[in-house]
Amino acid sequence: MKKCVTLDTIVLCCFIVRHHGRGSSIHTTYNDIYVEDGYADDGKIQETCLEKFSSRDYIMEYFQAGGSPEHVIQLLSENYSAVAQTVNLLAEWLIQMGVEPAQVQERVENHLKSLLIKHFDPQKADSIFTVEGETPAWLEQMIAHTTWRDLFYKLAEAHPDCLMLNFTVKLISDQLEVFSRVLRTSLSTLLDGGEENLEKNLPEFAKMVCHGEHTYLFAQAMMSILAQEEQGGSAVRRIGQEVQKSAHERGHDASQITLALGTAAAYPRACQALGAMLSKGALNPADITVLFKMFSSMDPPPVELIRVPAFLDLFMQSLFKPGSKINQDHKHKYIHILAYAASVVETWKKNKRVNINKDELKSSSKAIETVHNLCCNENKGATELVAELGTLYQCIRFPVVAMGVLKWVDWTVSEPRYFQLQTDHTPVHLALLDEICTCHQLLHPQVLQLLIKLFETEHSQLDVMEQLELKKTLLDRMVHLLSRGYVLPVVGYIRKCLEKLNTDISLIRYFVTEVLDVIAPPYTSDFVQLFLPILENDSIAGTIRAEGEHDPVAEFIGKETAMNFVCLDERSRGDRNHRQGSCIRGSMLNSCLSPTRY
Repeated sequence: MKKCVTLDTIVLCCFIVRHHGRGSSIHTTYNDIYVEDGYADDGKIQETCLEKFSSRDYIMEYFQAGGSPEHVIQLLSENYSAVAQTVNLLAEWLIQMGVEPAQVQERVENHLKSLLIKHFDPQKADSIFTVEGETPAWLEQMIAHTTWRDLFYKLAEAHPDCLMLNFTVKLISDQLEVFSRVLRTSLSTLLDGGEENLEKNLPEFAKMVCHGEHTYLFAQAMMSILAQEEQGGSAVRRIGQEVQKSAHERGHDASQITLALGTAAAYPRACQALGAMLSKGALNPADITVLFKMFSSMDPPPVELIRVPAFLDLFMQSLFKPGSKINQDHKHKYIHILAYAASVVETWKKNKRVNINKDELKSSSKAIETVHNLCCNENKGATELVAELGTLYQCIRFPVVAMGVLKWVDWTVSEPRYFQLQTDHTPVHLALLDEICTCHQLLHPQVLQLLIKLFETEHSQLDVMEQLELKKTLLDRMVHLLSRGYVLPVVGYIRKCLEKLNTDISLIRYFVTEVLDVIAPPYTSDFVQLFLPILENDSIAGTIRAEGEHDPVAEFIGKETAMNFVCLDERSRGDRNHRQGSCIRGSMLNSCLSPTRY
């Protein structure tokens, strides 16, 4: 506890001394000694510092004002704790022990950020402008660094009425050169780090871009231009779509900006129909008819026009959500537009469309219609669906259908009484998730997210044993997902469950047993680092170890402990690209792993 207090003290002192500087009103030391021009003479500063020398490490202020050490030797000997030097010494020790300097710096900065968020006082912050009358120099220096820009964004979200924070965020966005540099750096970070890095940093990036309409417009305009590049353009387009989704989740209607930056401006009727449906968040037959006629013509608009994620989500709700009603006279129009957006391929050369490939349009439309009729038929129960599994499996091979089925399964199994009414060990809806995992690698994150949600849900309508059996069934789905190549996220989640101590240990033991049955060496170091600590836990390994010749736990630990150090040494030389490949290199029972996205 004492070490935590010491670190708290030093980081707060660092913020006050280095970033607020002399004369800043947020520093309570100077509240008493301001004169009309904003500063006092050195003599009065010395006098005030002498009064304050009973607090720790106040020597810095005194020396800066020209004070003599002889007058305060006694006070220093009693109160000077060398907190800053101690923290620097600890940091040096960590570096000498092998911790990367960047990690040490990041740890201290993150701790400082958490303290500032906890102790931030909006009233004192607002008083900065009333005292200084202009933008403080330290503020402009702070916003030039990514760490402190992120701090201002978080503080602005927590204190929306703080004038100082609103001014700071506006200052960041108004300075086009600064904001452009920030945007460029952030985009490079998102693009270079792979899927795992994207998931980690995208929320902060979206928060920065969505702070104001001007920042959103500027960022989306830049990404719209970059998305046209052949190399990396699709990745930038995806980031732009994720930011658009984030803006929608925050309650902002950015549909007009999205349409204006796309090709919709050249098609005013389509733009009007799309804009109306996106703004209202619902499809309607009149606007769908307009789009249907345009995309059924001999010279349809570019398919990009209707490939807006928010627009496609509306089709998922209309065609696959249980209980949704569609006018039967217009249903074929809904299906045609969704199939067109999902299957048509266009070839462009020099901003001119030279070919439209519609080879899969008819089969995609048929698959969507077939699954829609099966999923939204209220007269078909689980038993009837089992008879149609073959048809469903065939249709799930189409990516757009797989997404629709995934949404349908989510809506269906989320009903409170769903599992109470099930009699099969593996309900048909969960079996469909296995097929989706097998056919569509890009849907792995969404499947895991659904499984985690179900695993963590309290099914109070079931007794204890039924709940355990249900969770084992969900773990079976996670093991299958792992066998299809989505390894690190699955194992990482179970590792967190073990660390949080919020999961029945028998369930984690069950997961480990199932995983040991389907894996075989060699393994990557990333996998070993996640899985080995689970095995080494006495509550897990102690009951899995077999007394006979075949002991899967001993085999894994014995073979991989030495290999782990070799892999770690490989990583330390900078071979970070392993994170983009499969986590388990080599054979696995029931599957052949392919490179996956993290």
